[in-house]
Amino acid sequence: QVQLVESGGGMVQAGGSLRLSCAASGRASSTITMGWFRQAPGKEREFVAGIMWSGASTDYADSVKGRFTISRDNSENTVYLQMNSLKPEDTAVYYCAAGVFTWPPRRLDYWGQGTQVTVSS
Repeated sequence: QVQLVESGGGMVQAGGSLRLSCAASGRASSTITMGWFRQAPGKEREFVAGIMWSGASTDYADSVKGRFTISRDNSENTVYLQMNSLKPEDTAVYYCAAGVFTWPPRRLDYWGQGTQVTVSS
């Protein structure tokens, strides 16, 4: 079992930045792929970004490439999502997810409770 706790959501104006964090426990983070997904009101949950257990590879949705950066610190069992140049369409609940030695990171097994990100125009 992997437990995930997100933090860092909030409200920001368009063009601004936010950094989300996700702390993992229950398993060594060096064995788990971690990712971020989001769900906007009335829409299905979608993949945002993922990072391999070693940090050697990353994957991004086309909609966030060049604006968002995923990173991890295995010594702190934490993954980050740096979000720059935010747009109103980035407004959603953001979920951290994890999978054991899973790649690509588009389908993961463990989920956090979510954190709200709101971008105003």
